[in-house]
Amino acid sequence: MAQIANGCEEWGFFQLVNHGIPLELLERVKKVCSECYRLRDSGFKSSEPVRTLDVLVEAEQRGEAVAPVDDMDWEDIFYIHDGNQWPSNPPEFKETMREYRAELRKLAERVMEAMDENLGLDKGSIKSAFSGEGRHEPFFGTKVSHYPPCPRPDLITGLRAHTDAGGVILLFQDDQVGGLEVLKDGQWTDVQPLAGAIVVNTGDQIEVLSGGRYRSAWHRVLPMRDGNRRSIASFYNPANEATISPAVAAGAGGEGAYPKYVFGDYMDVYAKQKFQAKEPRFEAVKAPKSSPAA
Repeated sequence: MAQIANGCEEWGFFQLVNHGIPLELLERVKKVCSECYRLRDSGFKSSEPVRTLDVLVEAEQRGEAVAPVDDMDWEDIFYIHDGNQWPSNPPEFKETMREYRAELRKLAERVMEAMDENLGLDKGSIKSAFSGEGRHEPFFGTKVSHYPPCPRPDLITGLRAHTDAGGVILLFQDDQVGGLEVLKDGQWTDVQPLAGAIVVNTGDQIEVLSGGRYRSAWHRVLPMRDGNRRSIASFYNPANEATISPAVAAGAGGEGAYPKYVFGDYMDVYAKQKFQAKEPRFEAVKAPKSSPAA
């Protein structure tokens, strides 16, 4: 519990081992996601990041000065959640990822209960806040990413620096190819690959609920010349209808330092400002939206 508290307070990141998810299941997840990317590889080769980088390299070869790209990422991604279409190839993908997501959802709730205890909150407080006191279903989505080898990592980023909008993020990252970095005290630090571990990080909503005791951390992914990095991030987020505000028991000064708002309104702002500082996002949702006339 102390290690989890330290990870949340000091880093906003920690690596979880002995998490109870069968290693055999994690191996199957690696296999189906890698195969899924193999089937998508030709699509990435004709994608906008690849075309943009080709144009920059050609311009450089002509002797022109070029600047690094700052408005796109060198990644191939797709999202899965309970309400969207999942890849049907490879055939084992759906069954494997359903099983994996069920395990991850339970793990996220166990992590949130540990946070409850460390923050002095009643057990289930964070989950209750995320569900609008049980009236709505929290959102649980999974982002499947691959960061292919990049011929010019000096000209484009794997994933630009940002904090995560939501609640608790559980990442099953590549255990061979690094690239994930977290910002602490003004320095970027590697999140070292650790076989079988689940990387946990806290999003903006946990920062608010904890009254700032837990911080959402800036993080990024660097592109690599060699190695195809696999990354599977699952997000346990509030329901869009849930109202988020600092928990009273989160610590002295917690209440009032952050606004009270509806999570869906925050996501509207985040969609436009993901790669910018979080503080203006909190400011933007402070003022209540005007209600339509009755």
